[in-house]
Amino acid sequence: MAHIVVMGAGLGGMPAAYELRALLPRQHEVTVVNPTDSFQFVPSNPWVAVGWRDRAAVTLPLAPLLARKGIAFIPKAVTAIDASGSCLTLEGGQALPYDYLVITTGPKLSFDEVPGAGPAASGGGGHTHSICTLGHAELFYQDYQKFLLDPGPVVIGAMPGASCFGPAYEFAFILDTDLRRRKLRHKVPITFVTAEPYIGHLGLGGVGDSKSMLESELRSRDTKWITNAKTTKVEAGKLFASELDARGQPVKDHEIGFKLSMMLPAFKGVDAVAAVADMCNPRGFVLIDEHQRSKKYRNIFSAGVCVAIPPVEVTPVPSGAPKTGYMIETMVTALTHNIADELAGKPATSKATWNAICLADMGDTGAAFVALPQMPPRNVNWFKKGKWVHLAKIAFEKYFMRKMKTGNSDPVYEKYVLKFLGIVRLVE
Repeated sequence: MAHIVVMGAGLGGMPAAYELRALLPRQHEVTVVNPTDSFQFVPSNPWVAVGWRDRAAVTLPLAPLLARKGIAFIPKAVTAIDASGSCLTLEGGQALPYDYLVITTGPKLSFDEVPGAGPAASGGGGHTHSICTLGHAELFYQDYQKFLLDPGPVVIGAMPGASCFGPAYEFAFILDTDLRRRKLRHKVPITFVTAEPYIGHLGLGGVGDSKSMLESELRSRDTKWITNAKTTKVEAGKLFASELDARGQPVKDHEIGFKLSMMLPAFKGVDAVAAVADMCNPRGFVLIDEHQRSKKYRNIFSAGVCVAIPPVEVTPVPSGAPKTGYMIETMVTALTHNIADELAGKPATSKATWNAICLADMGDTGAAFVALPQMPPRNVNWFKKGKWVHLAKIAFEKYFMRKMKTGNSDPVYEKYVLKFLGIVRLVE
């Protein structure tokens, strides 16, 4: 009998646990370890931040869902990984041995790389908000309620080293839409400040017409922008950024005033993972082979934001490559089949599809892109905008929450969603 432990219960961890339980004979044990007792649908956080969703709509209790599938659950944080001894240390000192470990923790939010960044309520005393977690989105909404009584300038964007730019654009457009509905947009100057070398780079070197289409959307929504922005510090009501040229040399220093700000931080690997000798790159992301396996430890696999992916290209301000939901699902499927094959005495052969497919809501419209493969040159390099993307994002939220609640894919609904996106011909 083998014991497989899944570390993390998010967009990668929950599907990994469900797929492992479905693939493996019942004599093998699957355990999920997670710091919180609920699943959170992270892509809905921008909606939570403006009050379009609440916690109840985007969370599910983990214990009953996992128990229904015969999966053990421990609601504790992992404080240390003994990779050589195949054992986790959990909060409170509990030891948890494993035969296989699946790391799907997501990232650590590295606010400390920019002085004054991060939500004040998170303990760092910062002056910017984040939508990377449900709790952070709720903190923004709390301040947003006060802001609406006395509106003013807003700064939205991404810090140096960021890799997940899509949600920054999403949030800028969603906030714009919400303010227009409230008839308050004329009182709120919005500035988009990003580490990207140009609008629509997205950490991917651009996808299709992303540059011109996103620039057009920002212009039509009367949103100013600063690219190649190396944010250096944040003070109460002020963000300081140095704008660089193509050679990485400063060309202009900006001091941007704001009453409310949401700046996505750079990511690192979580502490317990980053501390394992020879398992991660310098930023704490797990180094994996083509089968999602740790290059150092044969019984450790990883998927999601916590894996190491090189940047698509060198940029004047450091930026990383995003790991989109479709890519994460293919990573999970590959690693679960590889573990199942190894336990059956077969070699690991499954590989993830490293393609980028993303839906970005814009409040009243949306944008979708497909980059096959993620690293250029590409076979498919496609970016489209329309109301259908906004509706597709809502449909995908409902589909994924339903999948997490039941633990089963719905082939009919899944095919409907893909056809609705208009990209099934690209990914089949």
